Amino acid sequence: MTPPTPPPTPPLLSVDDLVVQYHRPGAPPTRAVAGVSLEVRAREVVGLVGESGCGKSTLARAVCGLTTPKEGGITFDGTPVRPLKVRRRAPALTAVQMVFQDPYGSLNPRRRVGAQIADGIRTAAGRGEAAGPETPEDFLTRVGLPESAAQRYPQEFSGGQRQRIAIARALAARPRLLVGDEPISALDASAQLQVATLMRSLAVESGAGLLFISHDLSVVRLIADRIAVMYLGRIVEIGPTAEVWDNPRHPYTQALLAAVPQPDGAGRLPAELPGDVPDPSAPPSGCRFHPRCPRAFDDCDREEPQLIADGVACHLYAAA
Repeated sequence: MTPPTPPPTPPLLSVDDLVVQYHRPGAPPTRAVAGVSLEVRAREVVGLVGESGCGKSTLARAVCGLTTPKEGGITFDGTPVRPLKVRRRAPALTAVQMVFQDPYGSLNPRRRVGAQIADGIRTAAGRGEAAGPETPEDFLTRVGLPESAAQRYPQEFSGGQRQRIAIARALAARPRLLVGDEPISALDASAQLQVATLMRSLAVESGAGLLFISHDLSVVRLIADRIAVMYLGRIVEIGPTAEVWDNPRHPYTQALLAAVPQPDGAGRLPAELPGDVPDPSAPPSGCRFHPRCPRAFDDCDREEPQLIADGVACHLYAAA
């Protein structure tokens, strides 16, 4: 007799129909995130990909309480994530930690590395985490740096090393959810995969979930359990990494994967995918991708497709 399948674990992070809107003087409001729903579970890596300007970083900031949503909700382990309007946040939400894009701007140049990692250790203690044997030096060795790095300043390290220090600082807070906002984009090619793989292994080993945001699909493919593809503030496709990579269904996902460089030098945006991402303050009617889509038909400019149960938001499948 086949044993029953255990129920899925509840998500650590739940994003429900989130809208984040920006205002510029003399311009219409810009919906950088326009109705996104997403989940991340413990020991799961979700890769969020898309072209620059599609709203990935805005979503990351909202998840961490750094941006105020206009509509929708975010919960972390059942606790609503509120915008951070004062210097201190609810203790439970300090278990959400972010690794920022710029390794040169995310560390304080006037403080030694060890002191900055010790801040994370104190954050975990303030949340009531049992005190462990870890020291700043212990976290540095976990990310592949020598203990002596604790006594040095951030400017004494390369970009890849600084990002490892930022990861060590985030880990010191014992996060249950780690958010990487383009954490490898400022690094050279040799460091990108090393840092991405390190983030995955450390998150999974500690039981944390990881939301990894990047425009580099080849790296996301290697570290993510699921991929969510974002276009102009909306998720257009989501699913297990192998399925999305081997059988992309949304025309935008197909175009992104066609642009991934191949060993033979191939890989570029197809000629039939013209133009750039439209201005998010004036998105096209209907499907936001239809002005660039080689498979668009009449319904596409009249009605915006919704993300259906099998993970794609496209009239080609809704009509099937």
